[in-house]
Amino acid sequence: MRPKKHWYDYLWIWSILYFSLGFFNILFAWLGMIDFLLPLAIAVFGRNKWYCNHLCGRGQLFSLLGGTLKISLNRPTPRLFYSKWFRYGFLIFFMAMFMNLVYQTWLVAGGAESLRETIQLFWSFQVPWGWTYTAGATIPWIAQFSFGFYGLMLTSLILGILFMLLFRPRSWCAFCPMGSMTQAICQLENRKARKEKELIQNTTDKEDVI
Repeated sequence: MRPKKHWYDYLWIWSILYFSLGFFNILFAWLGMIDFLLPLAIAVFGRNKWYCNHLCGRGQLFSLLGGTLKISLNRPTPRLFYSKWFRYGFLIFFMAMFMNLVYQTWLVAGGAESLRETIQLFWSFQVPWGWTYTAGATIPWIAQFSFGFYGLMLTSLILGILFMLLFRPRSWCAFCPMGSMTQAICQLENRKARKEKELIQNTTDKEDVI
């Protein structure tokens, strides 16, 4: 008997839709902030990785392509990518790139730089993407963030697909920056909860002695 499907089992469609919309209109790149902020909110308030396990459309897409459609070599993911130093090192690098795009957006907002209608792939290659934006459609800095953020998201998608093809379908998840960030948050929140519980227990024990 097949397990019952839930609405969130079809979020791989959202991933395809997001990149398709950004291909025609770069301003849709802002929708990617949902995938950036929602996992953090769930990790902080829920103290778990429910987003990664159930809501990640990209992970579902990799599972569909590599697992269901079997276009993955399905080889074991090298242990290097599971190591803590690699995962958190990649997270730091990823966040540095994110802060750089925020800085570039700030320069455009301040008039120090002009809008660049390109996206940056693999943090190195400037790819023309001007057909996705009509001059004057919005404030320049809003468009600049769109180009920068879409490039960051597309780079991570391409990396995920490459790892899906070479290794197991969801090998990207081993060092996904959002996964590493939410895991760190969950560990901190759960540690904080344990300390609070111990403090309450110690206080209760002292009251019982008195």
